[in-house]
Amino acid sequence: MDLRREAVLREADPTARLIKVIHHGGQAIDKINRGFNACRRDAALADDVTPHWLRHTAATWLMERGVDLWLAANYLGMSVTTLEKHYGHHRLDFQATASGRIASAV
Repeated sequence: MDLRREAVLREADPTARLIKVIHHGGQAIDKINRGFNACRRDAALADDVTPHWLRHTAATWLMERGVDLWLAANYLGMSVTTLEKHYGHHRLDFQATASGRIASAV
């Protein structure tokens, strides 16, 4: 259902994409804290584990594994710009060219 909705959005604007990450029955879920907190307790996770914490971890892992930026950003529900700005330093090739050039100059 999300893919169909996004296709309709993209007809009007080719850069459009769905903003909400979590859906149920075709409807975006804005507030997940009650359900998330119950799952967190059932999993015996610490109280400070939040949906944002999990998203942050997923973004870090995707960058460390060199996943295509566009694919990772769409999976996480954020723009490529935001992903690069906040998580780009986790990529294995981060500053590789710069460090290589300095090393070859010495």
